[in-house]
Amino acid sequence: MTENGDPYENAIADRVNGILKEEFELCERFKSIDQAKTQTIQSINNYNMLRPHLSCKMLTPDKMH
Repeated sequence: MTENGDPYENAIADRVNGILKEEFELCERFKSIDQAKTQTIQSINNYNMLRPHLSCKMLTPDKMH
């Protein structure tokens, strides 16, 4: 998951994946691949546009960027 082989970057990816699974319920079973894809896209958009982050001074990633 890292671009330059830095193992510390995996921690960031694991954290994001954990948030998507727990807060946005991506760990549940879906009836179809299409349903899973739709839910994943929606969750990522919510994560970036609606969820404020402490590391972004309580802004959303979209606003911080």
